[in-house]
Amino acid sequence: MIIHLITRPVRTFFALAVCLLNAADVVAVEYKIVTASERGTYFAIGKDLSRFVAPAAKIELQVLPTDGSAANIKHLRYDPGVKLAIVQADVYQAFLDRAAGGSPEAAAIIRPLRVVLPLYNTEIHYVVRADSPLNYLHDIKDAKINGGLLGSGAALITHTLYRMMFDGPIPETNASYLSNEEALAKLITDKTVDVVVVAAGQPAPLIANMKPEAQKFIKFLKFDPAHPSSKRPLTVYSHSVVKASSYPNLLQENFTTIAVGAFLVTYDYDLEFTVYNLMRFARSLCQNFATLQAQGHPKWREVNLSLPRLGPGWIYYPPTEREIRTCVAKTPSAAPATPGKSCSPEERILGLCK
Repeated sequence: MIIHLITRPVRTFFALAVCLLNAADVVAVEYKIVTASERGTYFAIGKDLSRFVAPAAKIELQVLPTDGSAANIKHLRYDPGVKLAIVQADVYQAFLDRAAGGSPEAAAIIRPLRVVLPLYNTEIHYVVRADSPLNYLHDIKDAKINGGLLGSGAALITHTLYRMMFDGPIPETNASYLSNEEALAKLITDKTVDVVVVAAGQPAPLIANMKPEAQKFIKFLKFDPAHPSSKRPLTVYSHSVVKASSYPNLLQENFTTIAVGAFLVTYDYDLEFTVYNLMRFARSLCQNFATLQAQGHPKWREVNLSLPRLGPGWIYYPPTEREIRTCVAKTPSAAPATPGKSCSPEERILGLCK
């Protein structure tokens, strides 16, 4: 009978204490992280977390390729074993906006999700044929554009940017939703695609692995921040420099493109066992952060553990937030100095249409 008088916080304390006392005997738990294409940067970041962070937290982290950010949010919300996801900032915000606008489905999906860590800016690569008359993003109004698979962050940013720049949606006849690989093949062969949008932090493996001969077939479009059509996009996105060193087989000089933030996200778990495992993961992330920056994907050098203030509707996961802040306070060097109705295309991309 006494046990029923113990409050939940006290039970949680004792459960965590027992876990700590028996940490050495803990068998690794199996968790999953959802990313994007196996040839994309999100997948590489997931592999780094699985290799350099999860083992010390006694977690076997399986890295799953997916269709992208919008799909990741649903995988995290509903799929067993999926405890972490990498999500594009504008996709997360799009769910929040639709929830605020009265969509019960969007609200059910997004409101229990929590941020573990802001990651880095994802560069958006606009690829066209080498002989294309297009040179800038503001030239693509009448082009046939492939934004990536439905459910991907690339698809959402492609349609969102187009709407912002040209005050209307991409015409259905000009929009396609193929994989990057299939779209690039069509770009070069039957030319039924004019622009292929690849959203991936540089160096994007799909592009970095191209041979020098690819220069004969493709080029990149530039983003002009000073162009009148760029004003609205820059209220949501930022511009970023793609470095020639990221793609030495393809580039002789840097160029400017559009970029969007990426976040490591989890669910608002309250089961003590899961809370404890994610706390250990966050602690290991902080303790092994230098290794991530030295041996992981180059994008880790742009990540900061300072946990800046989030925008309205965005919430950190309290257990991991406490672990990271405590760890950073103890080891200051861990924080780097480097900084059923008619559906719109965006709603179809987010999977909110029946």
